[in-house]
Amino acid sequence: MLIIIAVLGFAAVAGAQPRAIGLRSGWGLDFSYEHTLKGPNFAEFEVGLDGYAFDAFHADAIYNFMIATPDWTPVGTWGIYAGPGVSAYMWPSESVFYGGILGNVGLEYKFKFPLQLSVDVRPRIMFGNGGVWTDGIFYGGVSARYYF
Repeated sequence: MLIIIAVLGFAAVAGAQPRAIGLRSGWGLDFSYEHTLKGPNFAEFEVGLDGYAFDAFHADAIYNFMIATPDWTPVGTWGIYAGPGVSAYMWPSESVFYGGILGNVGLEYKFKFPLQLSVDVRPRIMFGNGGVWTDGIFYGGVSARYYF
């Protein structure tokens, strides 16, 4: 339910603005969508399969604040971002469902051509019919996205 509310809220404030689609790999593989909101901040939505056995799936919605855009190179654009989010996980084979909150801290690089690379750390805490669960504080991933 939290995911649906977050998605509808983010969609309500989003207009025709820059977007990015791509893949994120961490503990599993995610389809990733980013949408720039007011100013440099952006919403990030991901759905994916978890683990290397791909026996579970999840959905995340995150509101990221662009903290800094250092001028480290004239070739592209760097960005340091962080933000809160909500997450839902499901293991259908075990009838287990979790919902929870997460934090996201990352570093991105946008090339002059429409490619964005990023690395992030995304700790989360989840609650559900399987008890309390967390990925740990150092759960991270790398992403490659096409921006338009």
